[in-house]
Amino acid sequence: MVNHRCFSRLRFLFAICALCISTRRMDADELPASFQISLPGHPFDVTASADQQWIFVSITSDEGKKPGIAVLKNTSGQIAVVRMVPMGRSPSGLVLTHHGDMLIATAGDYVVFFDTLRLEEGNGSPAFQWVARGAKAGCVYANVTSDDKTLFVSDESKQTITVIDLERIRSLGRDSEVNLGRPTEAAAAVIGRIPVGSSPVALTFSKDGRWLFTTSEVAALEWGWPRVLPQEGGKSSQRKVPEGAVVVVDVAKARINPQHCIVARVPAGGSPVRLALSPDGTHVFVSARSSNAVLVFDTAELIDESGRAKPKKIEVGKSPVPIVVVADGKFVIVGNSNRYSTDISEASTLTVLDTSRIGSALNPVVGNIPCGAFPRNFCLAPDGKMLLLTNFRSQSLQVIDVSHISMMSGQ
Repeated sequence: MVNHRCFSRLRFLFAICALCISTRRMDADELPASFQISLPGHPFDVTASADQQWIFVSITSDEGKKPGIAVLKNTSGQIAVVRMVPMGRSPSGLVLTHHGDMLIATAGDYVVFFDTLRLEEGNGSPAFQWVARGAKAGCVYANVTSDDKTLFVSDESKQTITVIDLERIRSLGRDSEVNLGRPTEAAAAVIGRIPVGSSPVALTFSKDGRWLFTTSEVAALEWGWPRVLPQEGGKSSQRKVPEGAVVVVDVAKARINPQHCIVARVPAGGSPVRLALSPDGTHVFVSARSSNAVLVFDTAELIDESGRAKPKKIEVGKSPVPIVVVADGKFVIVGNSNRYSTDISEASTLTVLDTSRIGSALNPVVGNIPCGAFPRNFCLAPDGKMLLLTNFRSQSLQVIDVSHISMMSGQ
């Protein structure tokens, strides 16, 4: 368990500064366990460039503030917000292409494509392409195949995953004004939609890129799953809904025939939302929000067409949402969002799980890390040493030194 005396000395520090000068120096010999950087609104997602010099955060609108992309610069460990790129709609999910030339944002009815060099330098119009997905599509998450040829977008309100041809998007060029005038050409890049369950969110590729794992908070009615769980969110406890699901997609088939590319649908507790894969690809970790649990699946069982995979269940905090695997697979960290708390400013915690204890007689929960209110999304920096977290209600980006995780876990 956590050494509380050691834990108190490692409490995270706050760096609350004005926009464009918000900084916190990270010296290698005095790196704090965790600290927070204030942001100009409520952050949803975060991603970092391959060289870790640039960090991009999606900011939703609130109290008259405009939504957009916050651009942060990391200079020798000094992280600062350098600009805010406004958008007409609130962005949520973010993904960088593996080449690093494009940042892609989901934004309600649209998918928006940004030129990363323009974002970094602050020159010209960084948004150069827009793909409309229909009224109230609820585009919430996105991910790109390792070859940068195909984009997958979860349409939370449409019960679908949109498949987009990125090569087609590139062929249209990056002239923002020209592209604004020809929306039908961008629409032609849409290959089709994959039918899934209610409120799909996660989009995680298998290690070999053959499979895409996605989550649906509630099974589709046509699947005929039994109604066994109370409805989430303080609504009528008398109303029952089916479990949510992990849906397995054949990526090659999705590129050709999205309507018929699903390999398996597996029950995954109440409101499964985020999903992470172990570095060796053998296990899948799912945050089941209304079950207050992390579910651990054997990947080989998940992709079995029988759909009979049975997960191990680990109880964590209230309404877990973000989930990430760190330290070469030694630990899983999940953010307890307290999403339905009446106190919207209530700070929360991150639960640390020791993966070596999963399935043994030992409790996998080995510690907790304090965080802000409503932790929403993680991004593990490419070098694996820095973990970024968006605290939605605290309007902050939390920076966590992964090397401290073992210390916090008493190892």
